[in-house]
Amino acid sequence: MRFLLYFHTIRYLRLTQIISRFRFRFYRPKPNLLAPPPRRVVINRWIETSSGRKQSMVAENTFVFLNESRLINTLADWNDPTVEKLWLYNLHYFDDLNAEGSESRKEWHECLIHKWIEENPPGYGNGWEPYPSSLRIVNWIKYALCNRELSSLAVNSLAIQIRFLCERIEDHLLGNHLLANAKALIFSGMFFDGKEAEEWLAKGMFILHRELLEQILTDGGHFERSPMYHSIILEDFLDIENISEVFILKSLIKKETIIKMSNWLAAMCHPDGQIGFFNDSAFGIASSLVDLNAYMERLGYSVQDGLSDGVLQLPETGYIRLQKGKASLLLDVAPIGPSYLPGHAHADTLSFELSLNDMRLLVNSGTSCYGSGLERQRQRGTAAHNTLIIDDYDSSEVWGGFRVARRAQANLLNITETSTSLSLEASHDGYKRLSGNNMHIRKWQLSEEELVVVDEVTGVFSHAEIHFHFHPDILIQQTDDNTVLLKLSDGRSVEVTVHNANIYVESSMWHPYFGVSIPNARLVAVLTGFKVRTYIRWRGSV
Repeated sequence: MRFLLYFHTIRYLRLTQIISRFRFRFYRPKPNLLAPPPRRVVINRWIETSSGRKQSMVAENTFVFLNESRLINTLADWNDPTVEKLWLYNLHYFDDLNAEGSESRKEWHECLIHKWIEENPPGYGNGWEPYPSSLRIVNWIKYALCNRELSSLAVNSLAIQIRFLCERIEDHLLGNHLLANAKALIFSGMFFDGKEAEEWLAKGMFILHRELLEQILTDGGHFERSPMYHSIILEDFLDIENISEVFILKSLIKKETIIKMSNWLAAMCHPDGQIGFFNDSAFGIASSLVDLNAYMERLGYSVQDGLSDGVLQLPETGYIRLQKGKASLLLDVAPIGPSYLPGHAHADTLSFELSLNDMRLLVNSGTSCYGSGLERQRQRGTAAHNTLIIDDYDSSEVWGGFRVARRAQANLLNITETSTSLSLEASHDGYKRLSGNNMHIRKWQLSEEELVVVDEVTGVFSHAEIHFHFHPDILIQQTDDNTVLLKLSDGRSVEVTVHNANIYVESSMWHPYFGVSIPNARLVAVLTGFKVRTYIRWRGSV
């Protein structure tokens, strides 16, 4: 069984990933300690970035990441093996240099930069891995451009970090990691001057232009299909535009690309202004749509006003938004991601989220952790999403934290839009691998006062059930054998009725932030036949 998981995972990889993985593992470059190149002359003021970055350095040498506080006292604390890897990565990012209220922490930051240099010798530890290096390089340069001068020691260290990164580009991972590497090299090549800096800039531009063609799809979405990572990359591109203006160098990204990305993100947000939870997504990691829009406007872009009722299809990424009156519906008819890069994918095919006005009603469970543990596996699994599970199998074989073996392929069957309703039908073949040769077909029909969801299963199965996860603010009361009443936080109610299934309510967890698990409830509908109809009715109550 383990062999099959590896086989169905590795067969999708590109040869360059496999070769680069061996190189990355066995080739260790020697840090180049030569003096830094000269600084380039600043022409224009650095425009304030997205203002949503929260303070993470809460006291001298004390940090809060992933909702966990730790004190960094000794050299060993930077690489403590008992601490979650993602927490340590955040420690090395230096995001607090440019977070809200950072001016008041200037003395702390100066000491922290020197402490990092002293306690993280070149080439050693988490801080010198390419991804945290890329983010830290950018943050140190932003810090310098905001009139908070870097010492000569810090500038010298910065050059050493850049040279080391040049030898450790993440061709084995690809995706958003490569874009982060490219951004760091572009920032470096613009911040410094001379031949070496021009080489950094050229290398960064080459990676950026190559990856733009592949990673940003024609509907504006990022190809890993995570609204959270899409938001991060949109801000990266805005930062690149920003620093290009600082040094009056040519724009590296087409304005149409940034506008498309902004519009895509708006389509994937609920009326509360926050992202939907598809694949790896959580609040608090990327800047919000509101903050990104404000940043775009400061850079001279016009921002889209709101979304009108109707069907909004994002055909290349595979997401679809239905909006009718008070209801906004986000649907996943998407591939899990690029075939060779499914690390941030969840087994969430044909799942959906629903908001009424600005209140979230149905929610996918979100993401609170990385790593390879059981909780990571559970959060990626089908049961953590608003969709159907057959015989306790995931629709795509997610495993090992960031791996996927056999994958569900979604197929959009039909879209119908009338004056009274919006309808969409789709299927996926993720359960064809089971002995029952099953297909899941789902239809959504949204009108002014109700949503009807029809689930059909073909083939033979022993047990199948549909999960509907509700926002934690909603109270659920089962009123009869096939109906539950949802009490919203403002006292109004929504009725959910399920036909051709046995239903019950059970406890679950919602993970809106990394490191956070909030109790909520989910409705489980156990199929008694091959077709189930679910009616969600608000009829003027919202």
